[in-house]
Amino acid sequence: MAKPFSRKGSLQIAEIANGLIDPILAKRAGINTLLLASWDEIAGEQFADCSRPERIRWPRQDGPDETGGGFAPGLLTIACEGARALFLAHQEAELISRVNSFFGFRAISQIRIIQKAIHVPERKPRARPLDAGEKNRLAGMLAEVEDPRLREALERLGTGVLGRKPRRQG
Repeated sequence: MAKPFSRKGSLQIAEIANGLIDPILAKRAGINTLLLASWDEIAGEQFADCSRPERIRWPRQDGPDETGGGFAPGLLTIACEGARALFLAHQEAELISRVNSFFGFRAISQIRIIQKAIHVPERKPRARPLDAGEKNRLAGMLAEVEDPRLREALERLGTGVLGRKPRRQG
């Protein structure tokens, strides 16, 4: 399937912004924008709205460790709202596993949870329902997408985008 919006040699604004922000986040907090953007999936539905990663503190290494790799897993600090921090603490082992799966290696060995208010953006009003013509147009765009999960995600995105635009009069 061809990418309809890609242009040779062009970059998305998000790629440029991430390229500028990631070095600062990595230096100051040990995390990157991809971890922040993926936090809802990593934390799961139960904790996505009440927690966020704050920083990863990597231990100082003077020389190679016993494995010869020179790397030791870090401490992930997570901000969590109120009493839900206690429930998050009970899920620590699973959360460590999820974070390590995200990184693809044993990046985290411990989690520190701090109670802190988490700013959750207001929910935007729902998009208006699509009319039959818009639904057919969207279905036509997604007809060649084979993966059902990808098609479902693209359909939600398309419905949101098309539903924000006012209907054409005429």
